[in-house]
Amino acid sequence: MKNATEIHVEGMNCASCASNVTTFLERKGLHDVYVNFSTGEVRFSQGEVEVPLPDIRNGIQKLGYRVTGEDKEPFWTLEKKLVVSALFTLPLLLAHLLLMAGITMLNDPWMQFAICLPVYTIGFFHFGKTSYNALRNGTTHMDVLIFIGSTAAFVYSVIGAVLNEPNYLFFETSATIITLVLLGNWMEKRAVKQTTTAIEDLSKLQVEWAKKIMPSGTVVTIEADEVLPGDWLQVNEGDKIPVDGTVLKGSADVDESMLTGESLPVGKTKDDTVIGGSIVTHGNLTIAATATTRDTVLSQMIELVKSAQQNKPDIQRLADRISAIFVPAVLGIAALTFVLSAFVFSIPVQKAMLNSIAVLVISCPCAMGLATPTAVMVGVGRLAKNGILVKGAATLEIFSKIKNFVFDKTGTLTTGDFKIKNIIYHTDNQEEINTLILKMERKSSHPIAHSLVKELEKGQRFPTNGVYANLSKIKELKGQGLTAEDADGNHYRLGTRRFAASFLENGEAPLYFSKNDTLLATIEIEDEVKQETAAVMDYLRTEGKTPIILSGDREVKTADVARQLHIQKFYAHQLPADKLDVIGKLSAEAPTAMIGDGINDAPALAKATIGVSLSNASQVAMQSAQVILLNGNLDRLPKALAISKATLQTIRQNLFWAFAYNIVAIPVAALGFLNPMWGALFMAFSDVVVIGNSIRLKSRKVS
Repeated sequence: MKNATEIHVEGMNCASCASNVTTFLERKGLHDVYVNFSTGEVRFSQGEVEVPLPDIRNGIQKLGYRVTGEDKEPFWTLEKKLVVSALFTLPLLLAHLLLMAGITMLNDPWMQFAICLPVYTIGFFHFGKTSYNALRNGTTHMDVLIFIGSTAAFVYSVIGAVLNEPNYLFFETSATIITLVLLGNWMEKRAVKQTTTAIEDLSKLQVEWAKKIMPSGTVVTIEADEVLPGDWLQVNEGDKIPVDGTVLKGSADVDESMLTGESLPVGKTKDDTVIGGSIVTHGNLTIAATATTRDTVLSQMIELVKSAQQNKPDIQRLADRISAIFVPAVLGIAALTFVLSAFVFSIPVQKAMLNSIAVLVISCPCAMGLATPTAVMVGVGRLAKNGILVKGAATLEIFSKIKNFVFDKTGTLTTGDFKIKNIIYHTDNQEEINTLILKMERKSSHPIAHSLVKELEKGQRFPTNGVYANLSKIKELKGQGLTAEDADGNHYRLGTRRFAASFLENGEAPLYFSKNDTLLATIEIEDEVKQETAAVMDYLRTEGKTPIILSGDREVKTADVARQLHIQKFYAHQLPADKLDVIGKLSAEAPTAMIGDGINDAPALAKATIGVSLSNASQVAMQSAQVILLNGNLDRLPKALAISKATLQTIRQNLFWAFAYNIVAIPVAALGFLNPMWGALFMAFSDVVVIGNSIRLKSRKVS
């Protein structure tokens, strides 16, 4: 969301509350509106005509909600309302219970009225304001049900007091409904906070200050937000690294556990990358910043975790459709209950009214609204703590249903740390050829190129002459290789045989280097399968998934890796366009995930049902993927799949409870088998059951 404004709103209790705020903001001409009632987060971007933020804040507050951070904390907080209501409700409730046991207490109706009035006043303003504004906007939500139910009991009791009819007195019912719903809101508020701990933990990692090394060598302390790419920073033992960067000098052990899920400290030396927010546990480093605080991996993690709910999973759509008509339907059922009870089945009016009130207060649309977002928040948070990022809640649902797992070979299944096995030269000037290869490979983002550059720069086995050839117009073509020109107009190609040496009839080497269709060198390289790869493939097969290799490498190399990993299906010699075709066909057969890390994998990652990228992948690959494994290894893939499945299972359990509760509870209340006070109690705790089940996902064993 570009140029988004974010505010925090308190007082939203259900999906309908969020809908009211959304409708208001969209009518103001704002775009990309996102409202999360469970966390209170509201985001939007301005339209063509900018709306002043004070106008937005005032409008939201007129709806009955409060924008935090913009004004002082209100005197009447939810906690204070609950305490005062409880103090006045307890004597009324106690008197009612004693009366059922034959003991008379608070027999004076006006004394009951006086005790109930403070509670009803709190409920009138707490639930009435939002209910009025919702009805004025043409919508309804849970507060409407509570307001009508408590008001009906209170007004009926006032009439009973005026007529001196003891059987018409239900002051304790009105007070108890308000108090129990406030209790439920308070418990819900506390419980929801536990589902957002991942965001809080990540936010705590953000660094406020940085030690910048000036050109003179002086170290000055600046705000981390002022750090720019290229700045030199000093990070000492015990410090948090302010921003992403590259080590210039020094060595240290760095704790990246909160960012990558890697439990052991990682050793960092010259040219290694470091992540902002990680902690130097031993040693000292001088780093060159490569990003601002807004663009760090940590900032991206926080943004992805916060925005994971914007893309709703399909399983939530049914709940949303039902929630939209739920309150009007309950109001209709409550009215029908009263009419049928009083005028068809000749039930006393006071009993018919109690049945109708019970229908209003026992129904709970909040449980349906909370079922998905709370589970998603916990699931996404747990994934983040394990070094796994997902883009959107829908990804969790889709990822758990994936059947085909298609892997790029180089750098994904294998280490990607290539070594030059041999260079066969077809000319005498070997050092010049090495120099040309080095300069061209420096311009490539492919893992093979990175490894070759490291080895050639050492100059031990394959020395360079130290003078770069005058190459220009170096360009990389995805999945094929590199092209360049020199000052004399000679054309150079470095890459696959059909790209760089198509004039040869055959050849099995992975790389060829040619000049004007004349072969200069043949490069043989070697790579090895990652240590954790075999276990990951075994896990996928155990889960009924199909692992597949999709590689641009030679047939013999691809087949060898497939044999080592017991993978039956593989594709070799695949250009980016070929990979797209394969992914398209596989996705048509069954949900397919593409796992890759190279720039040539980006189109396939985008084409697949789900794209999975390693964090050490190219930036293009990461942007094309929906799942990112931050530690750069495949050992997080089983965990990602297991947590996604567990999250989807939790959502289903929550929705089952929410639907089953309302399907059973509303008819029971309508038939007169439930006192409104018990109805309010059950309603208050139904939300807590849903949230509690979601919180259980934080520590639940998954496999």
